[in-house]
Amino acid sequence: MRRIATPAPPTGLRRLAFRLPVLLFRARLGRLFGGRLMLLTHIGRVSGKPRQVVIEAIEHDPVTGGHIGPSGYGTRSDWYRNVLRNPEVVVQLGARPRPMTAEPLSPAEGARLMARYGRRHPRLARRLARFMGFAVDGGTADYEEVGRLIAFVRFVPRRPSEGSPR
Repeated sequence: MRRIATPAPPTGLRRLAFRLPVLLFRARLGRLFGGRLMLLTHIGRVSGKPRQVVIEAIEHDPVTGGHIGPSGYGTRSDWYRNVLRNPEVVVQLGARPRPMTAEPLSPAEGARLMARYGRRHPRLARRLARFMGFAVDGGTADYEEVGRLIAFVRFVPRRPSEGSPR
């Protein structure tokens, strides 16, 4: 594994293209993504206002109903920094929003997760690594190294009595 670039958040037309999935979720067309993407509604750490972003759902826990997503721009991502400040979020896959709590994963957990993802989805894992600025050879050790460097978040369902973003 080697770092080939440090991705910068999108600007201009690229930012608009990245926002398109948010608009599709708002139009109740989230099912078009087949459970691969999730709409995350969180509270801005500075503004205190609701914010939305679409991230990849790279793993699902059928027992708890939780999901795990990567921060494509690492710990610099606004959504990542926002959920660290206020972990009470709403996650939507398809048409159903669900209140959840965001829990950052440790680098060791990220390494195991990325190695699993690489075995299950070799082409997608290679693309995900490249998007995040890494060149990988497809081996477990490479994916583990990438997983230690990527910020992953587990979203765990909350009980109905717990709070949710405004």
